[in-house]
Amino acid sequence: MIARLLPVLLLGSSVFAPSGPPPVMTIGRLHYDGGGDWYANPSSLPNLLSAVRARTTLRVDSEEKVVTLREDELWNIPYLYMTGHGNVRWSARDLQVLRRYLEQGGFLHADDNYGMDASLRREVGRLFPDHPLVEVPLDHPIYHLIYEFPKGIPKIHAHDGKPAQGFGIFLNGRLALYYSYQSDLGDGWEDPEVHDDPPARREAALRMGVNLFAYAVGYGG
Repeated sequence: MIARLLPVLLLGSSVFAPSGPPPVMTIGRLHYDGGGDWYANPSSLPNLLSAVRARTTLRVDSEEKVVTLREDELWNIPYLYMTGHGNVRWSARDLQVLRRYLEQGGFLHADDNYGMDASLRREVGRLFPDHPLVEVPLDHPIYHLIYEFPKGIPKIHAHDGKPAQGFGIFLNGRLALYYSYQSDLGDGWEDPEVHDDPPARREAALRMGVNLFAYAVGYGG
């Protein structure tokens, strides 16, 4: 199970649970270099935050926070999300900061919006050369924490027609980086009229997103 307790804030060089009321949390949209459209699916994260707020007792903001790996705001973000169709590139300094963020309790969800796969795998290989991406087992809490996904991550859009898969990097037994591949959860989180997805498919995407956020912040249901 998750070792951290809610509320979790990442501040500078340590992770701690402050006293007083739980903080209002949000999702950080990672603005990365390399030319990829990090800003894709603009309605996705506000809709996911709305679902988290409605379906859990977590205190979350209504809007995402756009962050880079070069600003202090990163350390107040428990769930860092990145998506896009194109190239991802992290500088040596970016890699150092992201590695530290993840090692200290942060969570990164990389969501391939079709076209990001090759560059993301390259950069993740630079991030943790000794920790390759592995398929997340189906008994992991992200598939069961609030909603049940016995077959793993749902497939939202066709892409190459391959099965949807969830890959990850584990640090000291904790899933620190989750990569949703051939799924496109972010499309499923968007406003209904954007992609005209069936309600059941959009609901599956939102449920998976709620599980991921809950895991990232140490929420037990």
